[in-house]
Amino acid sequence: MLNTLSGRFLVLTVVFVMLAEVLIFVPSVARFRQDYLLLRLERAQIASLSLLADDMISEDLEKELLKNAGVFNVVLRRDEVRQLILSSHVPGPVEATYDLRGASAWALMRDAMMTLFEPGEPVIRVIGMPVQGGGQEIEVTMEQAPLRAAMIDYGLNILMLSAVISIITAALLFVAVRAFLVKPIKGVVGHMQSYAMAPEDARRIIAPTAGLIELREAEEALQMMQQQLTAALRQRERLAQLGEGVAKVSHDLRNILSSAQLFVDRIEASEDPVVQRLAPKLVNSITRAVHLCENTLAFGRADEAPPKLDRVSLAAVVGEVLDGERLAAGDYDLSFSEDIPGNLTIRADAEQLYRVLSNLARNARQAIMATGKPGEVSIHAHEDDAQWWITVADTGPGLPQRAREHLFQAFQGGVSKGGAGLGLVIAAELVRGHGGRLELGRTNETGTEFVICLPKAELASGK
Repeated sequence: MLNTLSGRFLVLTVVFVMLAEVLIFVPSVARFRQDYLLLRLERAQIASLSLLADDMISEDLEKELLKNAGVFNVVLRRDEVRQLILSSHVPGPVEATYDLRGASAWALMRDAMMTLFEPGEPVIRVIGMPVQGGGQEIEVTMEQAPLRAAMIDYGLNILMLSAVISIITAALLFVAVRAFLVKPIKGVVGHMQSYAMAPEDARRIIAPTAGLIELREAEEALQMMQQQLTAALRQRERLAQLGEGVAKVSHDLRNILSSAQLFVDRIEASEDPVVQRLAPKLVNSITRAVHLCENTLAFGRADEAPPKLDRVSLAAVVGEVLDGERLAAGDYDLSFSEDIPGNLTIRADAEQLYRVLSNLARNARQAIMATGKPGEVSIHAHEDDAQWWITVADTGPGLPQRAREHLFQAFQGGVSKGGAGLGLVIAAELVRGHGGRLELGRTNETGTEFVICLPKAELASGK
């Protein structure tokens, strides 16, 4: 019971209502004591008026008047004369005097607590103002025990009433919490459990229906999360199917390329100058294609080898990349430029670096050719004490908004029609394998620029 939300609300309500009643208890008892004493003063005044009306009353009648008033003596001050009007035997000395004239609330509460917790039957003196202008002052002596007993009865009644109010309030709150809070929360939990059984089923996604603003916001947040998760699971399934298909294609393509590599070996023996000039590039391209197929198959087994870092002439790799792009551009009005220091060598995997630069340069070339306007693709590099910096820039139209939002996300950031958006993903992954990073430098109507940063430090040696 206490482990449930409604149960804890029930207990807390009882506790807080009782606490509120305890805070009210002290002033309530103080007010009751004040009324009790004022009533005794009023009765004493009435009794004294009876004596003033008839100066000759019997002793028995005087005792009856004092008994009805609940006091021992009555002293009345009228016309600046203080007079003992009624008197009887006082069982003991007066132990305390209480003046009700102009007493503050704090004084009344303090005196009430002292009366409530003081045992015995002491005699007290009470001073007050006569009612209806019956004098300047009235004073009585009385026993405190009846007052204390009346205060205890009154206090017990307050506590019992407080307990009843607490129980009723807590029960009403318990029902309200279960109806307006616990039940909707259980509904949300039920939706979550149902969704967890089949997250791919879009019918199990929660539809916000709560009337409470906070709970509806929670349902809307859950709905958004479930929609995103369902989409991600579908994407994962498609990627798994695509990966299986790519692995099959790569397997067969590798065999085809291996055969083509044998034919190219025969072509290299040709004495034709054009063939001799182009044959090495064709051999390199086929070799890279074979390695790519092998890496694709390895990736499908999740055991792709890390980059083999070595000293690489960046100018040679960039030159080879741009030669391939020039052939791909054909007669299109597109220029390629490079600004690479001839003696700049970097520590990288030459094959993977070629793939990174080739992907970036190919994207740049395709972006410019898609506009039908002339343009330029440029690659330049420099170094500082800690990093090598390589920049691939173009004068194309810039990346569209969708590509910017899904940059480096597979099958999301494709720019060209029919493109899968894998080029940047592959490039970024390969750069991360080198301990570096690939970033978008700028993109606007004047072109796009990507920046590759490769660290010089070796973690193993700390250089």
